[in-house]
Amino acid sequence: MPARILTLLTLLLEQPISLYAAAVLRIGYGFLYLAFLLREFPHRDEIWGPGSPWTPTLARQLFDQTGWASILTLSDSRAYFEVCYAVALVTSALFMLGWRTRAVSVLFAVVVTSFHARAIFMTDGGDNLILLMALYLVVTACGRRWSLDARRARLRAPADRTHRLPLAQPSGELRRHLRDARVTVVTVLHNCGMLVIAAQVCFLYGSAGLYKVQGATWGNGTALHYALNLDVFRPWPELSTVADRHDVLIAIVCYLTVLVQVAFPFVLFGRLKYPVLAMLLGMHLGIALFLGLPLFSGAMIFADAVFLPDRFYRYLGHLLRGTTWRTHVREGGTPCREEPALVPPQHTPPSQ
Repeated sequence: MPARILTLLTLLLEQPISLYAAAVLRIGYGFLYLAFLLREFPHRDEIWGPGSPWTPTLARQLFDQTGWASILTLSDSRAYFEVCYAVALVTSALFMLGWRTRAVSVLFAVVVTSFHARAIFMTDGGDNLILLMALYLVVTACGRRWSLDARRARLRAPADRTHRLPLAQPSGELRRHLRDARVTVVTVLHNCGMLVIAAQVCFLYGSAGLYKVQGATWGNGTALHYALNLDVFRPWPELSTVADRHDVLIAIVCYLTVLVQVAFPFVLFGRLKYPVLAMLLGMHLGIALFLGLPLFSGAMIFADAVFLPDRFYRYLGHLLRGTTWRTHVREGGTPCREEPALVPPQHTPPSQ
């Protein structure tokens, strides 16, 4: 047991885990919220603005009871609301791109919380998950990979090494200790944040599966049949009608959904997690297509990405670069030597 505890402490203190997965979460949720705000742009005043039936005064009265807060209720001015909406769009885009991620992640969490609280009665499971992930990502190092911050750090690294003070000097020694302490704190916060995100997804799937087990329609395999016949969940009525004709297939999908969700927390430490994640991906794509819930499906798909190892994302990066190189050569470009990696190895502190 002491050896396992030492291994766990070493993992938490010395090496940031799942940096690529954190980058995928940052890109995914930044993109989803940006797309969400752009989609609702024509209806922004009716949902969050002064023209909403749920007026800022009513929202402030509810906040007094629930403890929520929103920057959108600080003023009833339409000009103030339009500025807040523009800031939300810019913040989502910058968070997705990974520009000054430490500060922008805090601003992104404030934006998501404010818009969520302002129209609390119009939210669903996808909005709740995006809110939680926005809060969790504040403590993670989600800007270390696939970001503008990573590109800037790579370009500045040679100059930093050139101007670094000798460690023998007192100021250099103090700077080294402060840098090491900062790296340790950032690493611990990042690792704890990623573990909390993973635990959140496990609780979500486990509780959803256990609730489904208690329902009679999931037990007899007819739950999906009723969902396909609800007008509010029929974006493509003809497609829903065609799918509803396959009774046996619908029953199998119902049973598989319950089985996969209940078993999900128990298969994360073996190879079974990969087929389970593939089935969950198919399930969420089906929800987006048949039930018309793309925001919820996208939020769940990006949440599942936390369980894929960094070697998977590095392989995708190499594959993409290889495809780009072959396309460049095919179009008549001059092949060149492969550039060095954009970021240092994962175990290397960011300042070295």
